[in-house]
Amino acid sequence: MTCTSRVFNHSKKLRNAPNLLRQEHSTLVRWFSNKVHPLSSKGDDILKIPGGRYLNCNSQSTASFSHTCRVINTDTITSLGLFKGNVSMTTMKMGIPCSLLSKSFPGPHLRRGFSSDSGLPAHQKIGMPSLSPTMTEGNIARWLKKEGDKISPGEVLCEVETVGDKATVEMECMEEGFLAKIIQGDGAKEIKVGEVIAITVEEEEDIEKFKDYKPSPSGATAQSKGSSESAPPKKIEVKEEPTSSPAPKSPKASVAPSTEGRIFASPLAKKLAEEHNVPLSSIKGTGPDGHIVKADIEDYLASRGKESLPTAPKVTDTAGLDYTDLPLSQIRKVTASRLLLSKQTIPHYYLTVDTCVDKLVDLRSQLNSIQEASGGKRISINDLVIKAAALALRKVPQCNSSWTNDYIRQYHNVNINVAVQTDNGLFVPVIKDADKKGLSKISEEVKHLAQKAKENSLKPEDYEGGTFTVSNLGGPFGIKQFCAIINPPQSGILAVGSAEKRVVPGTGPDEFEFASFMSVTLSCDHRVIDGAIGAEWLKAFKSYIENPESMLL
Repeated sequence: MTCTSRVFNHSKKLRNAPNLLRQEHSTLVRWFSNKVHPLSSKGDDILKIPGGRYLNCNSQSTASFSHTCRVINTDTITSLGLFKGNVSMTTMKMGIPCSLLSKSFPGPHLRRGFSSDSGLPAHQKIGMPSLSPTMTEGNIARWLKKEGDKISPGEVLCEVETVGDKATVEMECMEEGFLAKIIQGDGAKEIKVGEVIAITVEEEEDIEKFKDYKPSPSGATAQSKGSSESAPPKKIEVKEEPTSSPAPKSPKASVAPSTEGRIFASPLAKKLAEEHNVPLSSIKGTGPDGHIVKADIEDYLASRGKESLPTAPKVTDTAGLDYTDLPLSQIRKVTASRLLLSKQTIPHYYLTVDTCVDKLVDLRSQLNSIQEASGGKRISINDLVIKAAALALRKVPQCNSSWTNDYIRQYHNVNINVAVQTDNGLFVPVIKDADKKGLSKISEEVKHLAQKAKENSLKPEDYEGGTFTVSNLGGPFGIKQFCAIINPPQSGILAVGSAEKRVVPGTGPDEFEFASFMSVTLSCDHRVIDGAIGAEWLKAFKSYIENPESMLL
């Protein structure tokens, strides 16, 4: 009778075999196993959900469904529970792993789905967002909301400092609820994208339940740990430590076993032998299959009266030397990596020219008189340089380009980045369409962006999209001439030095005059800008500087 009952039960399961064959084969094996008995409100079907969908137990994703089910493992039950509505499968640890396999089932909430940790109400894990294509880590500048505050869509939760782009961006709330727990507080550094930074809940009374909440390790970490525990990798170690002996072994003249003249020795033994000029052919190995190991070299050196180990160089502090190690900021790290990449991958060359700026200084004085009368901002020499560079790029568009492996991209917009040094590091905000803007507009934007850079509040749109860069160390620092490093992916950067008075020949044979000259150096990417093209651009730039009225036409 028992045998007949089993045949009848398995015949019922075979009705759903075609559906199961379309799923994983492992599911079919577990289904017919006597050790695992999934139960549901529909009888003996394997976690069958209305609509012909099945719950396979391999995933850690979050799914939404309205069917109530219970899974029981009679041998290895580690948790038992009912789940209904929005359920996170990441916290359900069962004797069999759980996943949801259905092409027609609604997609999982991979990033911001509500989840139910063991013993906690429904909550939402807010991860570090990816605020730019190059962002892999971020810092929390400050939280604008505190724990327990009510939040609504569109409200700013915190300010995030992007590590890769040197910007501070506001992170807005996406759903309504309450901020229950802040995981990463003000000033938290190097937070990976996707790492949990806060917890939100729907109901205010649930806030207190997250007072001592600590996030569990990420799924990837947990999975890797689980796999390492279940199947630890096999390690093949060559034991190099010799058995203790009362006296060191004497050097043996017999040749180590070799195949076609090859001597087998461990890498450490070879390195030690090279450092002490020990011929491997004079040593007999005691390792596996006659391999020469570190201990054999040490014994040989000991028998010759030498030190068994090479002495490592000692790092000693210079007497009386006082110093402080300054931590690297994220801006410094990004600047260093980009400049290193530029010098290593871009073939730089430099062109320098002296420009007379007497007329430029006179024009600036006239324009500033007009600006002061109208209540506008004063125009600087650097504003005039930016305008001249933009017009020269429009005249010689080959310099307004960037290199790719397949083609040279020539830009139709002239966007000038301006190097700004601050206490926080070097920033390069951008003046977009500088060739089409007036001097007063350029002056306003430069001053506004420089102030934002000093406050460390630049947004990505404030510095992205530049096609050329101007760096001025002459006016503020009095540097006569320097060579700047190209800001990739751009192909050129103009280094502006200070103006100085020089004696020049006058109109008569014995006459002399004084004139102010400013040195500028153009750094070019030789892959994009040939020498003649760079010279042509400098010629156009010099023409605008020495005849500044042409910039106003």
